[in-house]
Parts: sequence; C-alpha cells; structure tokens
Amino acid sequence: MNERKDIDGKAGALMLLLCAILGLQQVVIKMSAADMSPMMQIALRSGGSALLMAAVVLWRRDWISWRATMVPGLLAGLMFALEYFFVAQALLYTSASHVVVFLYTAPVFAALLLHWRLPQERLTRLQWLGIALAFGGLVYAFFGGASGAGTGGGIAGEALKGDFYALLAAMAWACNTAIVRSSHLSQTPAGQTMLYHLLVTFVLLTLAAFWMGQQHFVLTPVVWGSLLFQTLVVSFFSILMWFWLLRRYLASRLGVFSFLTPLFGVGFGVVLLNERLEPGFIVGALAVFAGIMLVSTHQWVARWLLRAAGVRQAK
Repeated sequence: MNERKDIDGKAGALMLLLCAILGLQQVVIKMSAADMSPMMQIALRSGGSALLMAAVVLWRRDWISWRATMVPGLLAGLMFALEYFFVAQALLYTSASHVVVFLYTAPVFAALLLHWRLPQERLTRLQWLGIALAFGGLVYAFFGGASGAGTGGGIAGEALKGDFYALLAAMAWACNTAIVRSSHLSQTPAGQTMLYHLLVTFVLLTLAAFWMGQQHFVLTPVVWGSLLFQTLVVSFFSILMWFWLLRRYLASRLGVFSFLTPLFGVGFGVVLLNERLEPGFIVGALAVFAGIMLVSTHQWVARWLLRAAGVRQAK
C-alpha cells in the first residue's frame, strides 16, 4: 500500500469543492421541495446512485464476501436511511441552515459512542471539554434560534420540531459511524459499504414516502436539476472523490476540512433561500463548531499547547 501524504494544494482544492457540494445538498433539496418532497428526492437519488455504484464495484471487482458483511451492512444501511429520513422531515419544518448545522453535530455523538465501544477511541480531557462546549452551544442554538427558522419564516414550534429531526439525523449518522468502525465493514471496500447504504435507503425511503403520502411530484426544471445534482454529484461523484482522497492522503488532515461543510451550508441557505440567521443560533452554532473541532482535532490542539508551554518555559 502507498504511504499516505500530507495535504497539498490539489487535495486542499478538492476538499474545498467536496465541502461545498455537501453543504449545498440540503439547500438544493429545499429549493425543490414544493414540487417533490425531500423524502422522494432522497429515495430517487439513492436508487440512481446505487446503480452507478454497483457498476463501479462490479467493474473494479472491489468487494469481499457478501455473506460476511451482510448483517453489519444492512444495519449501517438502516442507520443511513434513518439519517436521511430525519433530514427529509427536518427540511419540511426548519431552514436548511439549521439542518446542516445540527446534522454536523454527528462527530460529537459518534465520539461518545466509540468511547464506550472501542478502547483505542477513549476520549481525552480536551475531547470531553469539546463535547461539553458543543452540547452547550447545541442547547443555546436550539432554543435561541428557533423563531423564524421554519419554512417560509415559520413559527417557533414548527422550527423546533425541524431542529429536533435534524438532531435525530445526527444521532443516526453517529450510530452508522459506530457500526462501520466496529464491524467487518471497517475492512470492507468502500464501494461495497456505500452500496449497502444506498440500496437500503432507496428501498426504505421509497416505502416511507408512499406510506406518509409524500410520493406525489411534478417534474419541473428545478426538480430535474435537483435530482441530477444529487444523484450524479452528491451521492456518486463526491463519494468517489472522498475515497480517492482517503487512499492518497492522511485521513486526519482531510477531516479538518469537514468543518467547512456546515459553513458552506449556512452561506448557501442565506444566499439562495434568503434564510435569516438569528443571533442566538449564530452564537450557539459557533460554540458547536468550536466543540467539534476540539473533539476531532484534539491531538493537534494538545501538541500546539505543549509547544506553546515549551516556548514559555524556554523564555
């Protein structure tokens, strides 16, 4: 296996593009929600992306025994489907900006789950501080940014409902991460793992859309554009780009860029959907971002503090 490299200009540019794509997805879904429900959009994009991913997996013969990975694969797929079920519901009640911020609290929940699941994932003091900061910001953003966050301005109760759905989506994402990290899926080719995610999501969200009466749609140019963007760019191209980067660069360095995704999401929501950001939500979101950075980059922070202490002692 080739040794993974530190971030260079090419990797940095691709990560910026990837974060922008992921930050835009909720905004695009909400833009076309009047003509096709978010649930149906996500179901159809998952089905289309699953076909493309299956073709790549078969072409590259990039799989291991399906029997050995079936149970964790289906469980991970279930969590992925739940994540996007809650995202779809959240977008009906609250702003895309709120959804992307609350959704990206998933690393905090994942860190807590993995702390109890894997010995090598024990949390440090800095990470516990980050978790406390993130949860404090979460509470402040949740209750301080509810007014006017709903669809079309919305009422506080509806916005809180949507924000809560987004938090449930983050928890489902965290459970998915824990399943992948602590099962055979951690050694399974990425394409095969994503195929489980996409197929299960397509089946379950299609059934959910019909069950909840959200299957009706009108194929307007906006809907076509949304489906093509989500299928080809979000659920296929961006996944392949991420796996390509992981094979060549250090995952810890790449992960630092993930903090830009919610920032892109908030920016796109403000510019494209004219969403209003409440002062309480902004303050809480900043605390959440700071907490997530401590949880995910605690080793960098610890090394910086040690170097800073060494400099002071030398003086």
